[in-house]
Amino acid sequence: MSGSGGGGAFPRTAFVLGAGLGTRLRPLTDTLPKPLLPVRGLPMICHIFDQLLAAGARRLIVNTHHLAGCYAKQFPDARWRGAPIHFVHEPVLLETGGGLKNIEPLLDAGDESVLVANGDVFAQPDLGALAAAHHAAGGDALATLLLRTDAEPRKARLDTATGAVLDMRGRLGATGGVECLFTGFYCVRRAFLAHIPPATALSVVETFLALIAARAGSVRGVLSNAGEWRDLGELGEYRKFAGA
Repeated sequence: MSGSGGGGAFPRTAFVLGAGLGTRLRPLTDTLPKPLLPVRGLPMICHIFDQLLAAGARRLIVNTHHLAGCYAKQFPDARWRGAPIHFVHEPVLLETGGGLKNIEPLLDAGDESVLVANGDVFAQPDLGALAAAHHAAGGDALATLLLRTDAEPRKARLDTATGAVLDMRGRLGATGGVECLFTGFYCVRRAFLAHIPPATALSVVETFLALIAARAGSVRGVLSNAGEWRDLGELGEYRKFAGA
């Protein structure tokens, strides 16, 4: 179970990405969105919800696109373990960055930061460590990414001395630091959303890269190999792990 954010550091609102097409999981995703596929007796996304709530989140936002009606059937009262879930439908898929920008009007006045999580992994990450590092970094850090060194693909590069993310996907040509897996769990400050154009299909990695290039240290990372982490986005891996 994730550690508590403590001291008010953990964001109260968490955004879970649920809109993916799940093409690599067909034919299973012909009838269910991939975050709703069962793992250990629960839809995959519910394990993520449990991690978020245990660590301190109090409100969940989920974007939908493919087979969006399945979410209403799975969560007819739009709640999970008492916490409200706000579903945001994307008629046109906005990808990870555009989807994050799209929820901006739903944020409360007190939402200084938001935690973002992939809805299609099985993970028990140290979300308390992520939130604490983000909180401690102060306003200069617009985003803090949870990174691992025990899984592939390791396409993020972290300066462990300063905590700055130096590169992602090799796009900036950085050679220092440690190569890491970006888990898809991260905290962003509200000001981060100003760097994403509205109504645009865009990967959030593009925004990370633009910020890294423009201002060193504005995107930071926390390295933690704690807890189980499995990417179940491919049919063979999902069937092996979930027994489906």
